[in-house]
Amino acid sequence: MTESGRPTVPDEEIPGGPAPREPAPPETRADPLGAPVAGPPAARRTPLLVVLILGGLVALTPLSMDMYLPALPEIAGALGTPAATVQLTLTACLAGMALGQMVIGPMSDKWGRRRPLLIGMAVYVVATAVCALAPSAELLIGFRLVQGLAGSAGVVIARAVVRDMFDGVAMVRFFSTLMLVSGAAPIVAPLIGGQVLRFSDWRGVFVVLTAVGLVLTVLVWRLLDETLPPERRQAGGVGASLRAVRGLLADRVFTGYTLAGSFAFAVLFSYVSASSFVVQEIYGASAQTFSLLFGLNAIGLITAGQVNGKLLAGRVSLDKVLAGGLAVISLAATALLLITTGVFGEVGLAPVAGCLFVLMSAQGVVLPNTNSQALLRAPHAAGSASALLGSSSFLVGAVASPLVGIAGEHTAVPMAVVQVGSALAAVACFVFLCRPGRSRAQVAAA
Repeated sequence: MTESGRPTVPDEEIPGGPAPREPAPPETRADPLGAPVAGPPAARRTPLLVVLILGGLVALTPLSMDMYLPALPEIAGALGTPAATVQLTLTACLAGMALGQMVIGPMSDKWGRRRPLLIGMAVYVVATAVCALAPSAELLIGFRLVQGLAGSAGVVIARAVVRDMFDGVAMVRFFSTLMLVSGAAPIVAPLIGGQVLRFSDWRGVFVVLTAVGLVLTVLVWRLLDETLPPERRQAGGVGASLRAVRGLLADRVFTGYTLAGSFAFAVLFSYVSASSFVVQEIYGASAQTFSLLFGLNAIGLITAGQVNGKLLAGRVSLDKVLAGGLAVISLAATALLLITTGVFGEVGLAPVAGCLFVLMSAQGVVLPNTNSQALLRAPHAAGSASALLGSSSFLVGAVASPLVGIAGEHTAVPMAVVQVGSALAAVACFVFLCRPGRSRAQVAAA
């Protein structure tokens, strides 16, 4: 931190592009499995098992949210409660994940990564087991909230661990690699839930989630060492954590990347919320066709993420790649809006599906780069920065989600309007707050 309270700019890649600097002496750090490694963190390879553990922690969020979706009607019948009440179990989990990140992220800056992560995972396992035994909707809603609060430790600390281990281009590449693991979770989760329901009732879904949480807890305990040494931790109590959060929010560039990523996530969230209704109810496709299109879109997102990490990172500046991704999302959303409003006359499902595929694929470029650029601004408070990134995305996505159905069940225009508005907001935050293309001195003075 500078004397003015602004976060220092890391020496690696910054929005204005890399600049020459004196070579740093090699440092010795402990890798995630506990072995000392010489050299900067960006210069070493990460064991596949660590990638899988961190990917599993990030994937726990969509698994917890989506895996029990096929069981919602059964839950309503089994507990004798209206469907609207059962929907609150989803809202409670989402709210818990948004709020939990704001608590656990700063905790990890003060106490290190392992302790809050292990406590959060242990509470997650217990809360999920109670959900499996819940005799009433009220108890299920309450422990879904606890499940979300505790489960948020996985995603917020996983991002902070990546920031501890990597800088610059290496961090972008690692985030893109994580998408191979975590990007498949929203596709697989409802399919796993449906298969569990073939052999069990809705409680079996929570039993499986309990087992997943327990396995991840054991793996973290046995294999993931501390990545934040004591000398780099935040001193002080709650006041120091609040000052760190306030300092991050006062950094215009950090806030710009955070908001750009959050609005881009709102585009994705509106798609997830409305796509089933749009594809099946408005365009008359079967459930199998919807599943196929959903899977293709997810494959497009994962593929774009790998292109971003393997081919573009290190060859093209992060801001140029991010600008291209935001431009593609904006153009695809605008084309979708023109199609759904009838500008091109009556069209079938194919043009709509094509726009959604392009829009979703571009997320594989935008989301890793907004996360990386924001975290590069906060080497001193990666946990708090990760918390702000996650909570902002969930909150903006939660606001966008109900807007997609505001005009009823016979038009896809609201979905397209929300996507265009969110995409343009992301572009505005990127251009006016991040101000890409500035010199290194201008970035340091931001």
